[in-house]
Amino acid sequence: MPLLPPRVPRISRRRALWGLAAVVTVFGVLAWWLRPFGEPELKGDLAFSTGVPTGVYHRYGQLLKEDLAADIPGVKVRLDPSEGSQQNLQRVAAGQADFTVATADAVSKYRLDGKPGADRLRGVARLYDDYVQLVVPAGSSVQSTRDLRGKRVAVGQNGSGVRLISERLLSAAKLDPRKDITPVSIGIDTMPAELEKGRIDAFFWSGGLPTSAVRELSERFEIRLVPLGDLVEKLQGSGSPARYYRAAVMPQDAYARARNTAAVATLAVPNLLVTREDTSAELTEQFTRTVIDSRDRIGRAVHAAQLVDLRTAIYTDPLDLHEGARRYYRSVKP
Repeated sequence: MPLLPPRVPRISRRRALWGLAAVVTVFGVLAWWLRPFGEPELKGDLAFSTGVPTGVYHRYGQLLKEDLAADIPGVKVRLDPSEGSQQNLQRVAAGQADFTVATADAVSKYRLDGKPGADRLRGVARLYDDYVQLVVPAGSSVQSTRDLRGKRVAVGQNGSGVRLISERLLSAAKLDPRKDITPVSIGIDTMPAELEKGRIDAFFWSGGLPTSAVRELSERFEIRLVPLGDLVEKLQGSGSPARYYRAAVMPQDAYARARNTAAVATLAVPNLLVTREDTSAELTEQFTRTVIDSRDRIGRAVHAAQLVDLRTAIYTDPLDLHEGARRYYRSVKP
């Protein structure tokens, strides 16, 4: 007698559907359990106003965008280059951008001047400090800011933070920024080439160390950084925004090819990550988490980002902390 295949029990369509539903439910519960408790799925668009394409702000934004894409894949991040801190604050205050980076002195001035939307600005994190840099050809006669009299000096674009700082430094050196020099309103994207071609005699820059545009210039053209430390005390006494400046030192190896034989005394100012009061608390909380968690990865490409510190990130003076950022810092508090 031929062997018959074993009998396979018949499964009703209803039982099969119930089984499939059970599997889907289990996987759904598991996926929900693996997500942070109560965290909604974030979706939408996000605009991040950065800076000039060759500056630290923009490079930082490019790298942060990669981490945001992994952490909140439902949110499409757009990077908008800008002239710098002043324009960045205007964009966020007007709702043209959701997040940005700006120096603390620029934030303070924006608020003191009562600019539109100033009361809506909120802090997310204190990031890293910008170092103010006065760059000249190595053979220049300029040894101090006072020696810039009669020179062609790039002072930053109108919407930049370096424009504020350079004008304050010139005034502290008893130079009229509009009469005693020939001011050139360009940014770090064109300053190095203009110096190299002899079209300007010096340029001011405020950025993290090292700024790639300055480092690359030093590798093809002999430059020197002029000390600015002698003006810090006078600057600090000039009013509220200037209280955010501190004396600092640029290590000699910050720009190894520059023709400086020692560290350079200068001043530094904190950078703040800024948003608006009405930005989603959930989005801001996740944005803050990504900023802190991505520090080491971004810091390998942007050295200044290594200085982002959870212990100091919460201090966003002169801005109140956004509620979403506050939630994050509370969640990681020991």
